[in-house]
Amino acid sequence: MKIAFYAPLKSPNHPVPSGDRLMARQILSALTLAGHDVETVSEFRSFSATPDVPDDQKMIAEAERERIAFAWRSKRPPDLWFCYHPYYKAPDLLGPELCRQFSLPYVTAESSYSRRRNIGGWVLSQEAVLSGIRQARINICLTQRDHQGLLDVAPAARFERLSPFIDPAPFLAKKPRPEPRHLMTVAMMRPGDKLSSYTALAGALHRLCDLDWTLTIIGDGPARAEVEQAFGAVLPPGRVRFVGQKEPGEVAEFLSRGSIYLWPGHGEAYGLAYLEAQAAGLPVIAEHVAGVPEVVDNGRTGLLTPPGDREAYADAIRALLTDEPERQRLATHARRFVAEERSQSAASLRLHQILETSMKESP
Repeated sequence: MKIAFYAPLKSPNHPVPSGDRLMARQILSALTLAGHDVETVSEFRSFSATPDVPDDQKMIAEAERERIAFAWRSKRPPDLWFCYHPYYKAPDLLGPELCRQFSLPYVTAESSYSRRRNIGGWVLSQEAVLSGIRQARINICLTQRDHQGLLDVAPAARFERLSPFIDPAPFLAKKPRPEPRHLMTVAMMRPGDKLSSYTALAGALHRLCDLDWTLTIIGDGPARAEVEQAFGAVLPPGRVRFVGQKEPGEVAEFLSRGSIYLWPGHGEAYGLAYLEAQAAGLPVIAEHVAGVPEVVDNGRTGLLTPPGDREAYADAIRALLTDEPERQRLATHARRFVAEERSQSAASLRLHQILETSMKESP
């Protein structure tokens, strides 16, 4: 099929890396791998960080719809519109109307809806998201939490599940050579949930200064000073190394030398970095919070501790630091889990199946 792909929050071509951009790119690759002709149809970003949605947003969206419609009239339009991650801060203001105009199926992936966000200008954004969910031929949900949330507000809509996935090749290509008690973290440094996770991690490690370990942190961002301060305030010098942001190949190399991956995961939709770490052969220690259980199998590929319990988190780290056979068991299963169950090739087959089946159904 010829697919028009659109990501209203962050285009796959956006210059700033993030989990959202990575997932958009991976869905594009998975659709292409399945044999579809996929084009990123627009770079228009409908994102609004606050309920004060810009007054000119609708006007810009209308002009963009007209541009796309004009192009489609001069050539064959696509077979469907595929929107990745519409939500209250970034609704799809293009696809639903174009699909009605050209009688095309509308498909969403990772739509989300929260009644708590019905405030200010977001009210209209929420209405656009909900309308799109109801219009969609199929809504592809990446987590059970999102699936249930959409069912609650649109019980008559159609849904399918697709587990979060990555291209594991760069990580599987590196043979694990874990350095003893070398802990690893890969995460952006931003205010909010990211900083909260860093602070929780520093607090947990403070309880483990009696053990011999080191932590390498890969990542950067506007909250770097606060992150460094959080660790410096509770840990002696030399325990933590900050190496900044790295390219994917460099991340794979770093992870191949790690022994345990640490990230509490506050507010994570799911966290693709967890899958990357597991593909590299690292067991994960995270909190059983938000979408983290979608990508970490507790007791098989890592350990999940109660949300907000720093003592329990520290105890889990201690357990793996002092039990090498158990660490190795989890590491082996973690690598196999991603290679066999969460690979791009597996996701490609699943996406193709979902689209083929849904396109045969009556709208």
